[in-house]
Amino acid sequence: MLKSPGLMREGASVLHFGRTREAVFSLPISLSPARQKLPRKRTWKCTVVRCSNSTQGIQQSTTPQADTVGLSDLSFDRLQPADQDCKTRYKRAFGKFVAREAILDEEFWTAAWLRAESHWEDQPHDRYVDSHKRKFAEQEFNALKRRCVGRDGHSLKCFCIVAVKKEDKNKRRTVLNSVVGTLDLSIRQLLQGETFPGEQMRASMYMSSSKPGCSHRYGYVANVCVTKFARRQGIGSNMLQLAIEIANSCGLKDVFVHVNMNNKIAQQLYRKIGFEMVEAATSNLLIEQKQLLLLGHQI
Repeated sequence: MLKSPGLMREGASVLHFGRTREAVFSLPISLSPARQKLPRKRTWKCTVVRCSNSTQGIQQSTTPQADTVGLSDLSFDRLQPADQDCKTRYKRAFGKFVAREAILDEEFWTAAWLRAESHWEDQPHDRYVDSHKRKFAEQEFNALKRRCVGRDGHSLKCFCIVAVKKEDKNKRRTVLNSVVGTLDLSIRQLLQGETFPGEQMRASMYMSSSKPGCSHRYGYVANVCVTKFARRQGIGSNMLQLAIEIANSCGLKDVFVHVNMNNKIAQQLYRKIGFEMVEAATSNLLIEQKQLLLLGHQI
């Protein structure tokens, strides 16, 4: 679903670790084993955030801020926390970056904005694109917070992974100027009769087992995106590796991800990690999903 390196959107094709069916690839890989209140109402304003790292020399795209009526804990000049202050269980350092769980509301917001830019990247000349991106980001921010506190209804648990620039002892960056990539890892259960997401028969489409442990749990990766100026630096692959490590630590055996069948760059990235195609999307999937591929991979 991405047409740019390191950038993936949800809703295209799926990677699965495990079983093979027709038109299947399967490649096993080995792995090492107080939130802030949300503002109720927002108006929008924009601020230009420039990359302070002179080695990159590229301006980050305009990022909207939420200017609330009433109290808001969102602070868009908030500094990125020091490494020793990031009390996260899952973390992966690489190059000039660190992939870890999001811990600040401002990080969740920036992740939502990166996803909005990814979603509308192919339509830069749409006269309403800025309005669309702001609406998308606001909705994604609220949805992301719900998913990560277990209020989504579709996932047992959700992790928001962000890639941030490593701490610089000589200068402090804001959160907006530090987050360069993001993805979600959700823990879900297959419906009764499924061997991979979307395979269920129509008769059992809305059925799921109520017996604990009866349904197969799996990991689902979505919303993978990297800001333009930071691509081709291993950010996407390292976030994916961290997601797989988290899935492994949660006792999961399978991880899926959707990727557009025409997005060769994204497919190459997934295969590099160890994902392989399981099978083309079946006819009982939604019409808009018929062009999707299922890629798979076993932990």
